Amino acid sequence: MKKTIKLCLGCLYIFMSAVVWAKPMHGIAIMGEPNLKKDFSHFSYVNPKAPKGGTLKLASYTGFDSLNPFIITGISPAGISLTHDSLMKANADEPFTLYGLIAETIDVSSDKTKVTFSLNPKATFNDGSKISSEDVAFSFEMLKKYGAPLYRTYYQNIKRVEAPDAQTIIFHIDSDKKNRELPLVLGQLPVLSKKYWENKNFAQTTLEVPVSSGPYMIESFEPNRSITYKLNPNYWAKDLNVNKGFYNFERIKYDTYRDTTVAVEALKSGLIDWRFENEAKKWVQGREWDLVKSGKIKMEEFHHQLPSGMQGFVFNLRRPLFQDRRVREALSLVLDFDWINDKLFYDAYTRLTSFFDNSDFKASGLPKKAEEKLLQPYLNVLPDDILTRPLQTKKLQPREALQQALTLLKDAGWIVQKGILQKDGQPFAFEILVDAAAAPTWERVILPYIGQLKKLGIQASIKTLDSLAYKTKLDKFDYDMIVAVWGQSLSPGNEQADYWGSVAADTEGSYNYSGLKNPAVDALIEKIITVENRADLVNATRALDRVLLAEHIVVPHWAAMTQKCLTWHTLDHPSYTPLSGLDILTWWKK
Repeated sequence: MKKTIKLCLGCLYIFMSAVVWAKPMHGIAIMGEPNLKKDFSHFSYVNPKAPKGGTLKLASYTGFDSLNPFIITGISPAGISLTHDSLMKANADEPFTLYGLIAETIDVSSDKTKVTFSLNPKATFNDGSKISSEDVAFSFEMLKKYGAPLYRTYYQNIKRVEAPDAQTIIFHIDSDKKNRELPLVLGQLPVLSKKYWENKNFAQTTLEVPVSSGPYMIESFEPNRSITYKLNPNYWAKDLNVNKGFYNFERIKYDTYRDTTVAVEALKSGLIDWRFENEAKKWVQGREWDLVKSGKIKMEEFHHQLPSGMQGFVFNLRRPLFQDRRVREALSLVLDFDWINDKLFYDAYTRLTSFFDNSDFKASGLPKKAEEKLLQPYLNVLPDDILTRPLQTKKLQPREALQQALTLLKDAGWIVQKGILQKDGQPFAFEILVDAAAAPTWERVILPYIGQLKKLGIQASIKTLDSLAYKTKLDKFDYDMIVAVWGQSLSPGNEQADYWGSVAADTEGSYNYSGLKNPAVDALIEKIITVENRADLVNATRALDRVLLAEHIVVPHWAAMTQKCLTWHTLDHPSYTPLSGLDILTWWKK
């Protein structure tokens, strides 16, 4: 009998252990434990003794007409995130780990159905009012109801929110949805002032400066021209370990420039201090500047370990013209990257062959057994050769590429008559939509591509719109083809649903620019979100990469594996670059 009692007590203890809440933690990692202990002094990539003061002058390339960055209506100014803090802050030297900011601790129940944040009692908004759990709950509800589609995608599995006291906020998660990222996504929740916003229309654009929670406040602005942020002298979190070495400039000012060529001249004139250079031509030309040779302007490269993401010409699959996979593959084949890289880019770039290049999430060759197992249930909606066609095969010469493209187009019912590619009497014609601010950069790339398309009998053209009109078209998916970039992190997760998911394809303002709808993609995204270990995450992401490549939703472009900067000698930065690359907010004025 005693043995039986002991056995029952043991079972009870095991059961209770399975449901008790984990202890409150100072940080949370996507997998495993945070690298830094509770008493860490600062992040590894900052200078905690960096001098404070001065103004950092930067360039923006789009105007703005709203100070609300959380909705799809209007365009918000560059740098507006400086005015908003979130519950927790990410360490750029870990794949995905957050540490306490507005929230002092996070407590995730063992069954992962509850996430509790305890707020720092010192946390205040920039008007001096206390940040409470009611503000956090209000922020969540506003963003979920009125915010950009990304918020609704992220928060869809939250059943309810409660604020039992002023310092405690509890999020209840749907028990049927195992979302490993959700506690961290909640940690990234920007905190808004309920008192300020509750009697205002959050869904509308505004040029009224709001009460905010971040280290900087808006000091002055002129819509579409400039905005200046001033460091909040009473910022409550300036001495927290997660903020040590950050926010070293007294002011940060953004001026709007028509295009990058004008911005470069502004840099040379001292009107801006720092420029992230992503144009090979301008980088090469910079070496000949007298200002560079004299040391007044520095050229620096920073290495990072981020996946390259994807940049390319994006097909809008909502258009009948691009709904045939063979058509999309044909148009992908004819981009002559080698010519562009040689003649325009000084051989500075590498052609993208994956949506996750520069990482172990990249699919290659034939699928491994783990990938194949994930793909097997969806073979009926995938290309017939998804399991037998190796990726990253040898490059084709331009003539071979054109021949293969013509074959694919012919198989899809398109034929060339009198030099014009047509089907059922209709010519193959489309527009490439470009933001006017980026037009000088992209036209010299698009025009050679149009020339290659013309060899197939395709009539392509460029259409340029001002930034606001372009954004409106983008949000409504009203275009044939655009140039787009999807960034990727060290830990792919919920954002993939907004990039490629079927729901996002019908949600205005989402990042599913292609309009892709594929049950295999949806299932793989769900797998990525719910996996519990790194190996399964890698396999699921590789399978997703393979499917996205097979769908040919984009004509892949190129990437540089370093971050290149042109900076005035009056700026300095930490010697160590974290996994995620440089962060200008850790720099300082000499």
